Amino acid sequence: MKYKPQIKIPATYMRGGTSKGVFFNLTSLPEAAQVAGKARDKMLLRVIGSPDPYGKQTDGMGGATSSTSKSVILSKSSESDHDVDYLFGQVAIDKPFVDFSGNCGNLTAAVGSFAITNGLVDSSRIPENGIAVVRIWQANIKKTIIAHVPITNGQVQETGDFELDGVTFPAAEVKVEFVKPVGDKALFPTGNLIDELEVPGVGTFQATMITAGIPTIFLNATDIGYKGTELQGDVNSNSKALEMFETIRAYGAIKMGLINTIEEAKIRQHTPKVAFIAPPESYTSSSGKKIDSEDIDINVRALSMGLLHHAMMGTAAVAIATAAAIPGTLVNLAAGGGERNSLCFGHPSGTLKVGAEVSKIKGEWNAQKVIMSRSARVLMEGKVCVPDI
Repeated sequence: MKYKPQIKIPATYMRGGTSKGVFFNLTSLPEAAQVAGKARDKMLLRVIGSPDPYGKQTDGMGGATSSTSKSVILSKSSESDHDVDYLFGQVAIDKPFVDFSGNCGNLTAAVGSFAITNGLVDSSRIPENGIAVVRIWQANIKKTIIAHVPITNGQVQETGDFELDGVTFPAAEVKVEFVKPVGDKALFPTGNLIDELEVPGVGTFQATMITAGIPTIFLNATDIGYKGTELQGDVNSNSKALEMFETIRAYGAIKMGLINTIEEAKIRQHTPKVAFIAPPESYTSSSGKKIDSEDIDINVRALSMGLLHHAMMGTAAVAIATAAAIPGTLVNLAAGGGERNSLCFGHPSGTLKVGAEVSKIKGEWNAQKVIMSRSARVLMEGKVCVPDI
């Protein structure tokens, strides 16, 4: 037969936080895609619909944004005291590339639900009613995450009244704990709370560069000509601004030791992130909701995969919470300075409250835990169809 029929792969399409992606059980994948390599990457690209020179991902499950061009592979954990291994793949929209260099904090909220529903969590750990504590091993960054998944009558509860800015409808609250999000690595890879980041052709800026959650470069909004209250259209419609942010990201990545040359930034799109911050100021969110300066501690805007994010990446929220808790960082200073273990920040879609526990040991700052609430639900389940890989 000249043209083979499509293959059908069991999959679940899920929303987690303000992102959504295609979830797979590792053992359900074609044998060649059960291990890392070209076959797996080719499959994920075809599922999502990349690379797409039109930038629409019409011929796949992707939604043509960084928040919706995502894939997840889960399996029973190979690590002791963990339930499930979570591998995240950020799929490039216009390039044949899947970036496994970082985590997706938003989709983490859906990992526990999928793991329970698909038998990856021992039944003894699931109450008939209450909260199931799912111990997740984040395989991309080798860190532990704990998801607190509500259970009703032995089933994952997805409906509820928890509202998350950036998500249209309420759902059940899922609390997520990022445990020791940096591990034994340096929280500040340069050794400084604030650096002078020199970006040829752009300028020199004060920057806080931190690795908690996901490597992130924080800049003061005023230093780059912004207020910190911008929405997506204010940035994403400006090609020169996007080029500036990408150049900053590339030189920041070098300073953080993530890459050795500027060219490498082109194949490491997922990390680091660039975010700009400002003291609290009132604004109107993308949904028309009025955000009062008295209700937030700081405004933060972050870019993902080259564009301003419509809300906030979960992993970047970890970085925000951690940096805010450490006196002297740009994030901490913009939020008013001093010691704090929680804050509420404004983002394009609204607000988010996060908490962090940090400590200083032998002169070095360490992040113990970051906590936030998200929600998740199944959008569709069944089989995804792709041409034979």
